[in-house]
Amino acid sequence: MMEEYRGVWVFIEENDGAIEGVSLELLGAGRKLAEKLEVPLSGILLGHEVTKLAKEVISYGADKVYVIDNPVLKDYRTESYMKGVIKLAETYKPEIFLYGATPNGKDLASAVATDLSTGLTADTTMLDVDIDKRLLEASRPAFGGNIMATILCKKHRPQMATVRPKVMKALEPDSNRQGSIIEETLNLKEEDMRTKVLKIVKELTKKTNLAEAHVIVCGGKGLGDIHGFQLIHEFADTIGASVGGTRDVVEAGWLPHEFQVGQTGETVTPKIYFAIGISGAIQHVVGMKNSELIIAINKDPGAPIFEVATYGIVGDALEILPKLIQQFKEMKTEKGGEISYA
Repeated sequence: MMEEYRGVWVFIEENDGAIEGVSLELLGAGRKLAEKLEVPLSGILLGHEVTKLAKEVISYGADKVYVIDNPVLKDYRTESYMKGVIKLAETYKPEIFLYGATPNGKDLASAVATDLSTGLTADTTMLDVDIDKRLLEASRPAFGGNIMATILCKKHRPQMATVRPKVMKALEPDSNRQGSIIEETLNLKEEDMRTKVLKIVKELTKKTNLAEAHVIVCGGKGLGDIHGFQLIHEFADTIGASVGGTRDVVEAGWLPHEFQVGQTGETVTPKIYFAIGISGAIQHVVGMKNSELIIAINKDPGAPIFEVATYGIVGDALEILPKLIQQFKEMKTEKGGEISYA
């Protein structure tokens, strides 16, 4: 019966009329899987007044977009979205189904997997397929990030995974790309719902958002103590960067959790990432390896961080950082107080 299942699907998460970035990233990853398996890539778009977004989904790599546009889907609720997704899955039978590892994506994926009696790999950081066996190879850090586990779903379909934002890369949109839009209906009314959305309160408090930072200076336990870590703050302030830290740094109380980069923190993709006093454990690397330029400073020449670094400096960060700070301050003076990262 598994031979009936064909195609790669991506759940398209929409918020306030715009497609979430992780969905566009998954279309890029899904495109590669679909081409290897020689099957179509489809976007699954649910919501109210969202049909207009279908062409954008196609421009980012989808061959087809399945749309259910219904007022009852205006706001995300597990019950309504699950019913819509299950209807599509049972009708069209995809072999692979990807979701963003967002609060809504993880909630929906787990509910759908339970109802369809299939497997789900959570917080995936790498995706591939075994072409001969048509198996999704969903990899994620395991055992505290000490190993990478590749998880297979051999006997059930669809094969499902949630994927962390910022670990995949979206394709460049092509407005001339052609695809098909399949509109479906959902026989569900507001009075059928067991839960009601009374009010949505948007949080206005400004928070640190490392995921959007263009330059990040991230420090590890190699700085010695909280006083040594102050050099990270000084360097970041000098070059106009955001500050990040490893799990060890956060657990030591040198930084709040919102500044943590890695498996249990933020996944970041800045233009420039300074990894200072960081050994390069898997749980940290999965959160920053897609940065455009990685500069590492570590006194251990065999540190794993150098394997992913674009440039590496072998030496004591406590001696090197003051010299870098001085050099950048002089550069800012020469350039009138500005540093360009273009």
